[in-house]
Amino acid sequence: MQIERPITDWLPLTKKELEKRGLDEVDVVLISGDAYVDHPAFGTAVVGRIIEDEGFTVAIVAQPNWKDDLRDFKKFGKPRYFFGVTAGCMDSMVNHYTANKRLRSTDAYTPGGESGFRPDYATVTYSKILKELYPDVPVLIGGIEASLRRVTHYDYWSDELKPSILVDSKADLLVYGMGDQPLRDILKLLKKGVPFSNLSTVKQIAFLQNQEEVLPKNKNWETVELTDHETCLQDKVKFASNFKIVEVESNKWAANRIVQTIGNKRLVINPPYKTMEEKEIDESFDLPYTRLPHPKYKKRGAIPAYDMIKFSINMHRGCFGGCSFCTISAHQGKFIASRSEKSILSEIDEVVAHPDFKGYISDIGGPSANMYKMKGKDEDICARCSSPSCIHPVICNNLDTSHKSMTALYKKVDAHPEVKKAFVGSGIRYDLLVDDFNKNNDDGNHDEYIEQLVTRHVSGRLKVAPEHTSDATLRVMRKPSFKYFHKFKEKYDRIQKKHGLNQQLIPYFISSHPGCADEDMANLAIETKDMGFQLEQVQDFTPTPMTVATVIYYSGVHPYTLKPYKTVKEKEAKVNQRRFFFWYKRENHDYIRQSLKKADRLELADQLIGNKPAPEKKVPKWLEERRKKEGSTKRK
Repeated sequence: MQIERPITDWLPLTKKELEKRGLDEVDVVLISGDAYVDHPAFGTAVVGRIIEDEGFTVAIVAQPNWKDDLRDFKKFGKPRYFFGVTAGCMDSMVNHYTANKRLRSTDAYTPGGESGFRPDYATVTYSKILKELYPDVPVLIGGIEASLRRVTHYDYWSDELKPSILVDSKADLLVYGMGDQPLRDILKLLKKGVPFSNLSTVKQIAFLQNQEEVLPKNKNWETVELTDHETCLQDKVKFASNFKIVEVESNKWAANRIVQTIGNKRLVINPPYKTMEEKEIDESFDLPYTRLPHPKYKKRGAIPAYDMIKFSINMHRGCFGGCSFCTISAHQGKFIASRSEKSILSEIDEVVAHPDFKGYISDIGGPSANMYKMKGKDEDICARCSSPSCIHPVICNNLDTSHKSMTALYKKVDAHPEVKKAFVGSGIRYDLLVDDFNKNNDDGNHDEYIEQLVTRHVSGRLKVAPEHTSDATLRVMRKPSFKYFHKFKEKYDRIQKKHGLNQQLIPYFISSHPGCADEDMANLAIETKDMGFQLEQVQDFTPTPMTVATVIYYSGVHPYTLKPYKTVKEKEAKVNQRRFFFWYKRENHDYIRQSLKKADRLELADQLIGNKPAPEKKVPKWLEERRKKEGSTKRK
């Protein structure tokens, strides 16, 4: 059902909408690779509402046509202060291509799910167009694509090492991570009359300067220098060593400034802000969103990404897991920024008022659903910490992993008169709920939480992500031993039996990860088969910028130890590792047997698919005769 609201409730997408607000020009124009959905789960909406909240006028150009006469980029003219550019909620290359570099046929952030409405390397494409059209107007880039490409990085899709995205985009400034704090400070300085070119001491930004220029002074910052980009092109180990510095500094509260030479330029990356306090994150979520796609899209079809989250609630940002293949902590940070109960419950009041709401909250969670309100017991210890993970290889003694706040919140959501069920749709960290791994359970808060979760908040299937069964591979992934998944499943099954439930436990797994061999995949298949699983939630490892696993994939060494690891890279080898997930399909049996015979591990094949080779398919007589005839013709 379409909700009738005045068009001025949305940020303007057209000149006519701008005029309805009594404006003929704006302070800031935002260019986005996503369709405009005015909801706190969509970065462009958050940025636009923050700009508005700081007293500036703003307009949005959503999914501009970059192939025609560029009229979309010109429709609002020159903004008074700057253009803001983002590829959208996903890196445009991840959005466009599968792990095997096959072009995707859909785009979840476009009306009707249609593909083709944003370019490859969207941030670079949009920014270069703006610099050509308006060379005197500053361009600020941000979002996950810019954030994770802020320094020398490996690009899987072109199979090359690229410099900071600032080089190719020609942008003036880059905001990395979650942009709420730096954006507000930038806007406050601009309001005071500080020129855009003088914003170089704002935290959590990156920019290029000439080598002969002096670094901006800040008595509180030390400066760490990375190996220059040109050396990284020649020396993969030096590139890997750089990554360790970047990751460590990104996850500190009191971090150092990072610099890197790129040709005749110097890249400067200022330290990040301390994680947002409750009041700060509430401010971002409590802005006056319509929580709806812009009305212009109603004839083009639903926006899949919006449909997926329109009845969901995000309780927090950040993840302290530090998984090697994941970009969440690299972009959102490892420290958790949690919203207040008041803010969350107020958002639920808005969700239940939606005319399409039928009583079911699809997800009450976060990047990892069960990290709400978790933080260090002594924050002075956190301030000195440089570990990329708070729970690997063991759970930090200083980490408060109590689930009491979450359990209490779930119960309050349950008590809402308009809510029939509130499900946890995002994945949980099951290892936090296993007493053998997480010993901080003196008050039974883990057991209380999981009972509440299983009996009230599972929509028939609970998603968890052990990712692998091989301890060696899991260590590279920064994930706990698979034995803890067994322990979790025992607890899960026990609670289900107690309450007469039969809800599926759905484990996620990754193939082709650095450090994973065919024998590891065979063991994974055998162990999960013995547990009664026929796997469905599986994926190939996709190398994305700013992850440990991608550095290993490209360089061949772990950035922290410089120890070598093998990774399957060829398309056929990656496809073959996936075959082990689907051992129950007869077409995979021959490969599985031959692969394990080659590795001298034929006993694994016997365990997995039995000791009889797959019967040869009998060729029909007519087909055999035709092949003989064709062969005879070819020889002539």
